[in-house]
Amino acid sequence: MVMDELDSIVIKAQTSVAASGSLAELEAARVALLGKKGEFAAQMQKLGALSPDERRAFGQRVNAAKERVEAALSARKADLERADLANRLAAETIDITLPPSAQAVGKLHPISQTVDEIIAIFGEMGFVLAEGPDIEDDFHNFTALNFPPGHPARDMHDTFYLPERESDGSRMVLRTHTSPVQIRTMRGQKPPIRVIIPGRTYRSDSDQTHTPMFHQVEGLWIDKNAHMGHLKGCLISFVKAFFELDRVPVRFRPSFFPFTEPSAEMDIGCSRSKGELKLGEGDDWLEILGCGMVHPNVLRNCGLDPAEYQGFAFGMGIERIAMLKYGIPDLRTFFDADLRWLRHYGFSPLDYPAPVLGGAIK
Repeated sequence: MVMDELDSIVIKAQTSVAASGSLAELEAARVALLGKKGEFAAQMQKLGALSPDERRAFGQRVNAAKERVEAALSARKADLERADLANRLAAETIDITLPPSAQAVGKLHPISQTVDEIIAIFGEMGFVLAEGPDIEDDFHNFTALNFPPGHPARDMHDTFYLPERESDGSRMVLRTHTSPVQIRTMRGQKPPIRVIIPGRTYRSDSDQTHTPMFHQVEGLWIDKNAHMGHLKGCLISFVKAFFELDRVPVRFRPSFFPFTEPSAEMDIGCSRSKGELKLGEGDDWLEILGCGMVHPNVLRNCGLDPAEYQGFAFGMGIERIAMLKYGIPDLRTFFDADLRWLRHYGFSPLDYPAPVLGGAIK
């Protein structure tokens, strides 16, 4: 009689589960069967009146019946979830051929706007856009840029390495800077060269002022008569146009980069008063970018004769200059995908950057 009762419970349970037309109904059936006051709880209460041998046999029967019911519940839940997803997809279908409504106007991310502005400004100086792969080999990312194996400057870069390749054991890297594009450009075309190189870069570093992925822009000018004066003229004109200032105090401090010699960091004048930063005035300084004359070793690695050609390069963080120009206080918000933030700091897709250069080098 006990066995007949368990079989009856399982049959009734399977019928109830199959008849559930929604996840809510299925949950109600589950509680009625497996809850503290459900069918199986009532069966387990009978164990106290049985002998040890009967208790063992009956307990096994109850557990086996319970597993059959749980399997039926799981299968029905999967069916209902698939049906719910299909219904949602059908109900939320969007006809992308229709024009957007006024409420659906998107915003251009500040990074995209800043990149467009940079390209436009340097484009007026004769620079053309150049791009390259995000995944690089060691030669383009380090060796060709005067980072030979074992060079201590490699430790300055917290690099994401990919697994070793089976063919030769070498490891590709997520590029730590956009400088590999300079190498590809110099090895792929003859001077004169003027390129501007924006793109994503990657370093294993994350805190309030660093992110594992960030954006850089670099510039490269190679010619027979390029010199430090050209470099200073380009950068001063850029700063004036980008920050929309008629006058910007600047200074160039000696620095070190393996791929340039001499190397410098460019500071712009600013004031810091009452927690507010103002550019172009005051008696304080703010570092904004690194630059220098391309190292002769880099030219040789690219097949160029340093006795015939010389040039300069510079690089800056795009997030950094966007934060300075648009008053964005926290680097991490660039990557939060917060629509409220984007509505506040974003740009209309029709806002075309139209910088005006004073004294641009032609």
